[in-house]
Amino acid sequence: MEPLYQQTHKQVHEVQSHMGRLETADKQSLHLVENEIQASIDQIFSRLERLEILSSKEPPNKRQNAKLRVDQLKYDVQHLQTALRNFQHRRYAREQQERQREELLSRTFTTNVSQAGGGLQVLGRSWGLELKSLSFVFFGGV
Repeated sequence: MEPLYQQTHKQVHEVQSHMGRLETADKQSLHLVENEIQASIDQIFSRLERLEILSSKEPPNKRQNAKLRVDQLKYDVQHLQTALRNFQHRRYAREQQERQREELLSRTFTTNVSQAGGGLQVLGRSWGLELKSLSFVFFGGV
């Protein structure tokens, strides 16, 4: 059990150091780095399943400590998985915002006057009537 635990523990630390590469990777290699990290996490989870079985077969005086060590590794890997998912979610949201921004920048906008076709002038006249009525009320007109 001990050699497998040491290998798994080492791999967890390697994945932690690879997580830093996500922030510095260019767009072309980003997916490759993400896939490498996910593959390592998957491999760690399969090793942890084996370690759980082996820890239950440890002698009674070592069993509790072995299970605690495996549980700690499992906890660490779950946090790595969550961190990877959070990074992917932030990247997806950022890419979606960039696409929306590009769409807005490529769209041609027109003024309201050209779309309203003269309706704006009528609206202006009705606002003038409203303002005259309000001034009559506020300033005590007869």
